Amino acid sequence: MLGLSIRTLPFLGGGKSDTGTSDGPVVLSYDQVEEIGRELDELRARVVADLGAADREYIYKVIKAQRGFEVAGRGLMYLGFLPPFWLAAVGALGISKILDNMEIGHNVMHGQYDWMREPGLNSRVFEWDTVCPADQWRHSHNYMHHTYTNIVGRDRDIGYGILRMDEGQKWNPYYLGNPVYAFALMTFFEWGVMLHDLEVENIVSGKRSWYDVKPLLQGMWRKAGRQVLKDYVLFPALTGPLFVSTLLGNAAANLVRNVWTYSIIFCGHFPTGVQTFSEDETADETRGQWYVRQMLGSANIEGSPLFHVMSGNLSHQIEHHLFPDVPAHRYPEMAPQVRALCAKHGLPYNTGGFFKQIGSVWGKIFALALPPFIAGPGRPPGVIVERQKATV
Repeated sequence: MLGLSIRTLPFLGGGKSDTGTSDGPVVLSYDQVEEIGRELDELRARVVADLGAADREYIYKVIKAQRGFEVAGRGLMYLGFLPPFWLAAVGALGISKILDNMEIGHNVMHGQYDWMREPGLNSRVFEWDTVCPADQWRHSHNYMHHTYTNIVGRDRDIGYGILRMDEGQKWNPYYLGNPVYAFALMTFFEWGVMLHDLEVENIVSGKRSWYDVKPLLQGMWRKAGRQVLKDYVLFPALTGPLFVSTLLGNAAANLVRNVWTYSIIFCGHFPTGVQTFSEDETADETRGQWYVRQMLGSANIEGSPLFHVMSGNLSHQIEHHLFPDVPAHRYPEMAPQVRALCAKHGLPYNTGGFFKQIGSVWGKIFALALPPFIAGPGRPPGVIVERQKATV
């Protein structure tokens, strides 16, 4: 048997995980894995076949709400000389930006609404309210992250090129600043996402030249320039004597969006129990093996329906990694079936409340800042997957 051994990090404070065993690794046969693949394909096919008017109405309602909050936020800035109205303006504009980035932008650019044939919701041309150019995000996220999910050395979302988020990343003294880098990334998250495709760490190490990234820099300059002009020059100027108040309000709304987006994304990728993989372990994957990797490499966040909408339904990160092009508002109805499938085969289904998951993430950020001999013991076995069909 050629084994794929996937392990978990034993940090405190993580969410619940349904597992098939408590005293040893889960072992999945090749046939089990392929059965999982077939059942998930069937689940996806059922939901896709059911897409229609209700899904169309849903995304239109979200867009209408997003635009309403933006108009309200921009309008309230004209009363920004009164603190309650300024706070209300920041709140409304922050909600607008969160909805635009998460439940609309992220999901539309995954192609979740391409079936509608609506030009404004076409994944290839959609642009969002953030400094990162949409085409660059589609490459770094849709292609790199969703193809190589949690493969150390291939998925640059593991640490975003600046953080140590897995023991598979070799420690060096630079990582003593892990918590500081994480806080800075959280604060300026839209800018970190913009710079992600540059692979700055590879430029610094000489693996990539500035000439190689010249087209990326040009795209960033154009997009970031428009965003800065809009949020920090044009709209503040429109409020006349309240220029500074409006500028600060727009900056605060962007900060609200950055902190929230960072927190949701990190809760879905880095809490206790989320597993990582090596390139050798994932070579020549079957469809079923790819599905298993997505389930083991993701985590969910429990919450209310409103919480799920505000997270872009990335609170169902497991389902999103399994079905990235299925409309995200369908994930809540798919989640019980995915969870039952995990239980059937003894696989962990990593889920927990927001504060448990985010506490686990920050625990990992601090722990992995330290050298391995200080941080604690290595990882215990998690899941072993038989990668080749048994021969007699």
